[in-house]
Amino acid sequence: MPAPRSVSVRTPGKINVSLRVGPLRPDGYHGVASVYLAVSLFEEITATALAADEIRLTLSDPDHRLPDAGIPLDGDNLAARAARAVASRAGLPHAGVHLHIIKRVPVAGGMGGGSADAAAALVACNELWNAGLTRDELAELAAGLGADVPFALLGGAAAGLGVGDRLTPVPAPGRLHWVLVPASYGLSTPQVYAAVDRLRAGTGVVEPTEADSAVLTALARGNTAGLAGVLVNDLQPAALELAPELGAVLNAGVRLGALAGMVSGSGPTLAFLAADEPAASALARALRAEGHDALAVYGPAEGAVVLPAADTSAPATYRK
Repeated sequence: MPAPRSVSVRTPGKINVSLRVGPLRPDGYHGVASVYLAVSLFEEITATALAADEIRLTLSDPDHRLPDAGIPLDGDNLAARAARAVASRAGLPHAGVHLHIIKRVPVAGGMGGGSADAAAALVACNELWNAGLTRDELAELAAGLGADVPFALLGGAAAGLGVGDRLTPVPAPGRLHWVLVPASYGLSTPQVYAAVDRLRAGTGVVEPTEADSAVLTALARGNTAGLAGVLVNDLQPAALELAPELGAVLNAGVRLGALAGMVSGSGPTLAFLAADEPAASALARALRAEGHDALAVYGPAEGAVVLPAADTSAPATYRK
């Protein structure tokens, strides 16, 4: 059949309900043991075929969370690199595409928004060009683009080892309700990791080899209260040192009813675990009343999906 003229794909942001970080390795990376949870804050990409051999990028920001600068709209953008990867693997050297990105995941917020864009571009271009790549082939391309891209493709819940790209899906049958508080600024992931190394110098930390069993058990049992007691993020002390004002917001979230709060990934987005959906909605309202941008979301959410042609919006949050 002829290739469709445009394809829209939705991919989730993520939080790390557990993130253990090893020391700096000789290759410049840190080994991690993470438990990822995809949440219902979605990026969306619409890929439209172009006759010219070019990749054109545009952005829209419905929630007004884009920083003034810093998002490349050229070949350095991870979504553009994903499109080129599909074209190269499929033997389509002259394929052109316009990628329109609807940004909802905070930029440089520790939730893998750029990785979600890359995963969406992989799926969208594969469909647009009828490239015929399998999910396994797309996952291989995803791993070559960045550590968080394979999980954005997969979604759900997963344990991640290595640099986070060696994924194993894990059971998470219950819906967990969270409140996210994005910041008006981003944190550089390399700077956060550098701060971790400095703060832990001489402590003898070793590379983790398995995901936290207590977190996996709580997820598998749908034990929200139990999960609240075992959330961990080795990057949190570094993020709080770089952005100390986050500490007051963490305290506010717990004071207003969260079971627990944590920095999401490298930050500065904060994630608060709530007992249930009504509690999440109430917490989001309370945080907004105190002047914080708060979003109630749920997880696990599904990974990259092709949207029906008539569906041009992604339900980013529920608000009550």
